[in-house]
Amino acid sequence: QLQLVESGGGLVQPGGSLRLSCEASEYSLAYYAIGWFRQAPGKEREGVSCSGTMPGNTDYLDSVKGRFTVSRDSVLNAVHLQMSNLKPEDTATYYCAAIYEPAPVQATCRLTPADFTSWGQGTQVTVSS
Repeated sequence: QLQLVESGGGLVQPGGSLRLSCEASEYSLAYYAIGWFRQAPGKEREGVSCSGTMPGNTDYLDSVKGRFTVSRDSVLNAVHLQMSNLKPEDTATYYCAAIYEPAPVQATCRLTPADFTSWGQGTQVTVSS
């Protein structure tokens, strides 16, 4: 069972930046498509960004395009979500999730929570002045 651990959340002022990390210890994330999701109180969980196993296969929620960047770190066996120009509406608990993808897939990676089988515990991001 893949274990995912998120880190990097916190309190930041509007316009600020945070970098979230999703790490795994026992299995290489190179064989997993990774999704970043968020859930605010009273709202459904939504897909924010994803990274497929094929290099360059990424996708973003429209509202974060140009502000968030997902990247893979093979040294740390991690996937990062760099978030810039944060807005109060970005406030949520952020989760990373994974789905096994043993061979690179050309189709655009997924932003649907139901497509992912392993989940981290979440990290809180609060954007407030």
